[in-house]
Amino acid sequence: MARMPPDVFGLTDDPLWYKDAIIYELHVRTFYDSDGDGVGDFPGLTQRLDYLQDLGVTALWLLPFCPSPLKDDGYDTADYTGIHAAYGTMRDFKAFLREAHRRGLRVIIELVLNHTSDQHPWFRRARQAKPRNHWRKFYVWSDTPEKYREARIIFKDFEPSNWTWDPVAHAHYWHRFYAHQPDLNYDHPEVRRSMQRVVDFWLERGVDGLRLDAVPYLYEREGTSCENLPETHAFLK
Repeated sequence: MARMPPDVFGLTDDPLWYKDAIIYELHVRTFYDSDGDGVGDFPGLTQRLDYLQDLGVTALWLLPFCPSPLKDDGYDTADYTGIHAAYGTMRDFKAFLREAHRRGLRVIIELVLNHTSDQHPWFRRARQAKPRNHWRKFYVWSDTPEKYREARIIFKDFEPSNWTWDPVAHAHYWHRFYAHQPDLNYDHPEVRRSMQRVVDFWLERGVDGLRLDAVPYLYEREGTSCENLPETHAFLK
């Protein structure tokens, strides 16, 4: 497919654009390095947009790029509304988004709803807070690791339990993935509001869609597998 001029090959207003989109998934970190530091970045991705347009793709799906300790390739989010410093700045992201749209390329980003990094400020506050405190309620805590026993352990080779003892909080916290990724407590209204604000933040920046990671695990209920529960479907609607 020959590259089209930006003023010809623009975005349409079709709300169903995703139904026949040709989506190219990429990790900013490994795509193109603009400054020779060995790490891909948004300026590098912007430089290669003509190449992506020539491939005939119509949408770019970006894997996690927010600040993170990178213990799980960025799926351990430490800040939902920032850009990892190794990949550039918010200005770099906005420039990339603008240039992608000029070429008729939609942008979908990955949003990890279920859990954060244990380095996220929310979890740091939760560990220090008292049991009934607003911040403690941001995560799922228990005095015993025996709750939700019907829930499978996803990474059996790495985690012996879905619960990990926290010596600061003096309680166990719930995690469906790695111990450094504590699950958010979607039964807490402020968690739901906070995550809705995160979604709004990125839509207001101009992204065209979001791929929501690990959504089957948002809620926990005793006597269930804690996966794909009615409460999860209700929240997503």
